[in-house]
Amino acid sequence: MATPMSIEVWNPNGKYRVISTKPMPGTRWINLLVEGGCRVEICTQKKTILSVEDIIALIGEKCDGVIGQLTEDWGETLFSALSKAGGKAFSNMAVGYNNVDVNAATKHGVAVGNTPGVLTETTAELAAALSLAAARRIVEADEFMRAGLYDGWLPHLFVGNLLKGQTVGVIGAGRIGSAYARMMVEGFKMNLIYFDLYQATRLEKFVTAYGEFLKANGEPPVTWKRASSMGEVLQQADLISLHPILDKTTYHLVNKESLSLMKKDAILINCSRGPVIDEVALVEHLKANPMFRVGLDVFEDEPQMKPGLAELKNAVLVPHIASASKWTREGMATLAALNVLGKIKGYPVCSDPNRVEPFLNENVPPPSASPSIVNAKALGLPLSKL
Repeated sequence: MATPMSIEVWNPNGKYRVISTKPMPGTRWINLLVEGGCRVEICTQKKTILSVEDIIALIGEKCDGVIGQLTEDWGETLFSALSKAGGKAFSNMAVGYNNVDVNAATKHGVAVGNTPGVLTETTAELAAALSLAAARRIVEADEFMRAGLYDGWLPHLFVGNLLKGQTVGVIGAGRIGSAYARMMVEGFKMNLIYFDLYQATRLEKFVTAYGEFLKANGEPPVTWKRASSMGEVLQQADLISLHPILDKTTYHLVNKESLSLMKKDAILINCSRGPVIDEVALVEHLKANPMFRVGLDVFEDEPQMKPGLAELKNAVLVPHIASASKWTREGMATLAALNVLGKIKGYPVCSDPNRVEPFLNENVPPPSASPSIVNAKALGLPLSKL
């Protein structure tokens, strides 16, 4: 049986009861819910991941909507409990919803929201940061300094990889993958090879134009190539960043076989989803190839890591912080709150879930719409072009 949850309450006499399973950055999301007539209850329990039983206790007998986190197991049990309590909406404070059984939610008439469109640049920036950290062995060097081991300059001390003029490979050239590619091409004059089921026309035009600019200024132009297979990217790129969705086709996309195709001193970056990489195979590859480096923001069995990964000096590891910029996290909280509020109020759903600017502009009231409901079509919800 779950222990009683500690909560913080805003607008106790509000007409609608909305639960947030975690405190979230900023206060605008709270203010918008309060202005919409909601009693807002924020779980302040000192527990990183709430259990299903914990969340059922929070939902109680009457609950109109819940804002949850991607660490929570939102399936049949929770959506049944939320529906019985009169709940109409749930929103992940995340763009992904692998933790959500959308079919179960739809069965119980619960709208499922997510927060796309606000994570693109900040996620791409972290992928770029991990690329630099791995290439120039920054974490190793930092630990070396803090341990008091530096006693003078040496020719071979922490020699890493130069990125300029090398080839960056992108697997999945959607919004985040393309943003990362632009950063690496323009910032470090890297050539691009990418693999995606769909042609990244805007990205190709960008690289072409930048190449022409460099050539006009007497510098070697950058180039781009759309690979016919992922293997082609793995074989040719010096730096590879993963940006696919996670589904049955991309589970363990990077495994023992695909790792063997990569250059011995290649760099692999993952800010997408942990299970895209076979982490056991990765550990073995890192052990066998000390010049091979990785930068990981996500892990296969998060929050755990596979045995041996934490001890490897050629791995840069951070705790799922790709979206952890102040603007992005506050924006995610706002979008999640507006998803729930919009469904409670009976508003239509924005037809373009990536058009987030009208909802995040603090100088004007947000549109009367839910920013992004993934099962809007299945529930027959009306759409709005704003």
